[in-house]
Amino acid sequence: MLNNSVILVTGGTGSFGKKFISMTLKKYPKVKKIIVYSRDEMKQWEMAKEYNHPKLRFFIGDVRDKERLYRACNEVDFIIHAAALKIVPTAEYNPFEFIKTNINGAMNVIECALERKVKRVIALSTDKACNPINLYGATKLCSDKLFVSGNAYSGKNDIRFGVVRYGNVMGSRGSIIPYFRELAHTGVLPITDARMTRFMISLEQGVELVWHALADCIGGEIYVKKIPSMKIVDIARAIAPKAKLKIIGTRPGEKLHEEMVSIEDAPYTYEYPSHFKILPQIHGWAKEPGRIGKGKPCKEGFSYNSGTNQEWMTQTQFRTWLGKEYKKA
Repeated sequence: MLNNSVILVTGGTGSFGKKFISMTLKKYPKVKKIIVYSRDEMKQWEMAKEYNHPKLRFFIGDVRDKERLYRACNEVDFIIHAAALKIVPTAEYNPFEFIKTNINGAMNVIECALERKVKRVIALSTDKACNPINLYGATKLCSDKLFVSGNAYSGKNDIRFGVVRYGNVMGSRGSIIPYFRELAHTGVLPITDARMTRFMISLEQGVELVWHALADCIGGEIYVKKIPSMKIVDIARAIAPKAKLKIIGTRPGEKLHEEMVSIEDAPYTYEYPSHFKILPQIHGWAKEPGRIGKGKPCKEGFSYNSGTNQEWMTQTQFRTWLGKEYKKA
């Protein structure tokens, strides 16, 4: 469905944006144009040199700036909204900035998509948006709610808004893996809590989930990829087996375990072979035909939590991924 289309990627110079663009150009060679929308001119300049692709366009702008975003959305068919501020402790100390980007920015994307008659919008969410305890998670929960309710404003336009939610993206900028790799030579790795677990997903899996959401979305669904969990201590030992692990205590706003489907979401959640789908609770949309397909309803009291997950990534599996990823880079 992406062939002969124009795609706008907000936050397009980030880890996800770059992976989405490279995989999409390869899988959909007939795509008309991909617009990279982001704030950093240096990252765009470096990306333009790296990709050197005739179908790429670079647009300097911030999702906070609705007028600029409106201009970028001209003749756009699909929007992948990946722009966000995401570092948990930073959000605790800079709440105004996170609200401006993650919430106000989401509103701007929705309004511009409606005004420009975009066909599909898929927004990236996070496990921290499920029962949030930190400001970052709270802003992303607000963003999720905005994109779900945005479908109520579509009118006669064939526009659909959906959300994909996943856990720790392995190797993404600002995540624990590159941080541990930077510190490995010191012989000491800081661990906030030895019991801490996280969901693990590769960038490739994240892109594939977005593709699926684009094709499957009726409007208002939240897609959750089935992925393994891993203990933070096992990640550290896999990266630096001989390093000493120093317990430093949890940081402001940090969870012990992550959750992507809550008990409250369970009555509206359906399970599929590779993912879960949370249906919208408003306007009776969950009862509309065509949304469920072959999905199986989740049991009462179900939650998808990194601490009670049925699938776990071993250190050996993680090292295999690590070797392939950094050899490829």
